[in-house]
Amino acid sequence: MKRIKVLSVFGTRPEATKMVPLILEMRENPSIESVLCVTAQHRELLDGVLEPFGITPDYDLDLMTAGQTLTDITVRVLKDFAPVLEEVKPDILLVHGDTATTFAASLAAFYQRISVGHVEAGLRSYDKYRPYPEEVNRKITTAIADMYFAPTDISRENLLKENVSDEAIYVTGNTAIDFIKYAASEKRVFSNSALEGVDFTKRVILMTAHRRENRGQPMENICNAVKRIVADFPDTFLVWPVHPGKASKEPAHAILGGMERVLLTEPVDIYDMCNLMSRAELLLTDSGGLQEEAPVFDLPTIVLREVTERPEGLTAGTLTLAGVEENSIYNEAVRLLTDREAYEKMAKAKNPFGDGNASKRIVEAIIKATSKNKGDNKC
Repeated sequence: MKRIKVLSVFGTRPEATKMVPLILEMRENPSIESVLCVTAQHRELLDGVLEPFGITPDYDLDLMTAGQTLTDITVRVLKDFAPVLEEVKPDILLVHGDTATTFAASLAAFYQRISVGHVEAGLRSYDKYRPYPEEVNRKITTAIADMYFAPTDISRENLLKENVSDEAIYVTGNTAIDFIKYAASEKRVFSNSALEGVDFTKRVILMTAHRRENRGQPMENICNAVKRIVADFPDTFLVWPVHPGKASKEPAHAILGGMERVLLTEPVDIYDMCNLMSRAELLLTDSGGLQEEAPVFDLPTIVLREVTERPEGLTAGTLTLAGVEENSIYNEAVRLLTDREAYEKMAKAKNPFGDGNASKRIVEAIIKATSKNKGDNKC
């Protein structure tokens, strides 16, 4: 029987963390020939995810350049990925989520009449500038895709509202939870030596912030709020693995640099991040993926955004939306640091994002759909 040739493409660390378990699952399945291309739109953050799993891309476009714009990334992906598609000739292209790589690679596949499977399909904030540019990226990908791997029933409903055929939608759970199964370890030794300076006798607040829509004044608001939180709660210790982009790095160091009980580090690998989440008291983040991962560790999460495309977390109670105003962030953190009942309610809320078997479901769906399209007896 001819194997199904699946080409996966991604370019950022968040995409990599969510595609790694799927790639590992496909490797183990004799019905699938798995081929991987990375665009490396985030070079230094991407490699640290793949290497621990022994994953070497078959194609590496190495597109990252200093000061790159969204237009730069999109044009280069569209142009440089086309020859890969022509050479590999996959039965299906798998893209993930909502990056420039996602929608540009999908468009390139459409131009060559290659089927597209969209992993983590159907997320919506219904505000095209929040998150920016992700909301539009995923909506464009929806228009192109042929198979939709929706993480939740809410994602499925979003797709149905946009007239996607129900037969093309597969509710799988989120592969982020699968990844945590691989990455989380009982080992509690940090690979980043800087993290040895974290005082775990304090209540550790873990933070990340890097979104485009939070650049400028919102990022300053976030930093000022966090500065007040640490100053007003002497029993806390803040850890912030700072994104390398200057839009995050400059205000972080200008406002929080040198402050007692604050550790600003370079980005950490996923093992160290899991370690931090397992030992932290509170998470403040504008990340999408961490909103899904934190509940695995019973970690209450304050979302540093005006809107979230993961309303399941709000409904379940694992997340709370604080916005990007200094006082609203400060007040929400104070509430959880002082109200133990409210804190425990969030910590014990059920994770709505999956059971860790999303990758297996996606592979099964691809095999079933491909067999149906080609004919079960066609070899």
